[in-house]
Amino acid sequence: MEVIIKRTPAEGCRLAARLAATLIHRKPNAVLGLSAGKTPLPLYAELIRLHREEGLDFRQVTTFNLDEYLGLGPNDPRSYHFHMRETLFKHINIPASQIHIPDGLTRDVPRACKEYDEAILAAGGIDLQILGIGRDGHIGFNEPTSSLSSHTRIKTLTQETIHANNRSFPSHNEMPLHVITMGVGTIREAGCCILLAFGEAKARAVSKMVEGPITALVPASILQLHPHAIAIFDKAASRRLSLTPYYQHAYKNKPSWQRYE
Repeated sequence: MEVIIKRTPAEGCRLAARLAATLIHRKPNAVLGLSAGKTPLPLYAELIRLHREEGLDFRQVTTFNLDEYLGLGPNDPRSYHFHMRETLFKHINIPASQIHIPDGLTRDVPRACKEYDEAILAAGGIDLQILGIGRDGHIGFNEPTSSLSSHTRIKTLTQETIHANNRSFPSHNEMPLHVITMGVGTIREAGCCILLAFGEAKARAVSKMVEGPITALVPASILQLHPHAIAIFDKAASRRLSLTPYYQHAYKNKPSWQRYE
């Protein structure tokens, strides 16, 4: 896992956007795995800027989102369908037919999950997966103790995740208890994973993910085994890491052909 520490979340997200744009320029029909939530919003804002000001073209790009709440339809303002449409998709030139988000209204959850994984395979697999991390170390909605070989499936949210994510809901009791999420195994199959984590509240999870043991109790720790995982943190999120000087030294002294900026 490559660890990159930036001064601010904005700097980290600009770097992640640059990596995504480089992929799209090299492979116009790239397949992107996307994450909803607050963390990647500056990344999406930068991709929109690159599209509007520098002509970044999404016409051949295909996207797959990590997850969706069960019980919420695509026009529900609390759904990830709605969130992604408002924060990214309606601002770029990606065809709607190439956007994939789990169906929160499906009546056959196992079948919908199977078909989602099949759609990823049919698209050629995910080239670049954008990830955040929960305070308990989850990725997607793969809560602690999730199988490290799991694929897309239903998950029951922990009370901690419900508390962290209920800002979009009028009350705690209205937050869905269940989601459809890509599994840890699905995420591992991506060609490259970029994980973003910002703020002191994520510092404990970041430390366990990067420097702790690989364990289902911290699902994000599986990225230690990924051949091309890039973890981008701000200083606050990295404050518990014990090898920060080495990570900074390694990034500063990358060979010219490996540099991102």
